[in-house]
Amino acid sequence: MCRYRIAGHDMEAAPARAGLHLVATPIGNLKDITIRGLEILSGVDVILCEDTRVSRRLLERYAIKTPLLAYHEHNSERVRPRVLAQLEAGEAIALISDAGTPLVSDPGFKLVRAACDQGIYVTAAPGASAGILALTLSGLPPDRFMFCGFLASKQGARRKALEQVKDAPASLIFFESPKRLARSLADMSEVLGNRSAATARELSKIHEELRRGTLVELAEHYEVAGPPRGEVVIVTGPPQIRPQINLDEVLLDELKTGSVRDAAVQAARLCGVSKKTAYARALALKNPDLKRPGPCTYAAAPIFSATAPRHAPPCGSG
Repeated sequence: MCRYRIAGHDMEAAPARAGLHLVATPIGNLKDITIRGLEILSGVDVILCEDTRVSRRLLERYAIKTPLLAYHEHNSERVRPRVLAQLEAGEAIALISDAGTPLVSDPGFKLVRAACDQGIYVTAAPGASAGILALTLSGLPPDRFMFCGFLASKQGARRKALEQVKDAPASLIFFESPKRLARSLADMSEVLGNRSAATARELSKIHEELRRGTLVELAEHYEVAGPPRGEVVIVTGPPQIRPQINLDEVLLDELKTGSVRDAAVQAARLCGVSKKTAYARALALKNPDLKRPGPCTYAAAPIFSATAPRHAPPCGSG
């Protein structure tokens, strides 16, 4: 029998069935591992993982002695044939990621596909997924969603990827590096439109943080606050049909009773533009001696509402 330990109590598990076992691991709180996941990890012959140092902390927490083998984007082409040979020989092998569900933004896809092509038994023990958790906490429509993974680091490629999904009638889920967060949110606001969105980080941990607003508001926040700690999940709502609002008309109306700053803040909120853009336009309208361009019209700031019927099937997962 195979063993693992929970809260000081030794538990027994039967050896895992020969084949490839995909096991979801916690995304932050180590208590989020499932009992079935622990049974599989203690019962297989070897565990494939992205970083042995990260995965060893999970195994040590539950006193699991199964050996670890690194399997990541830099060595997967070399290691895969060896793993497939072990599976063909009747071994039981688990595949895990550093955090969350395997194959979601990790290199396991080719191994699973090859195992399926060779008729090898493949199964999964489901569990945590940062993208799904962020979606459920975002307050955005979950009826349809599309998982888009990590955005490109270069702006041109990033904007091209956003163009490809901007018309999808679904909420969009992205993973992003904290260093690029403000720039990516700004690109999203320009390509996708200033739709409702949320950022999530440190999910399931003590310092879990969800921030909700429009893409412009979120971009402005992180531009000032700087990069947060830890990788971030960005969720945007689906595209909205929004009325056109004339920025000049809003500003002129607000300037009748308020300051340039106050008028800009209100116009930015109503028209879905940045405060900087609204402030510059307000200054031009306030001073008739300045040469100013023609009237500006923008789509109104979006509201939370689903564009798909409640019975619509999901178009993606994370």
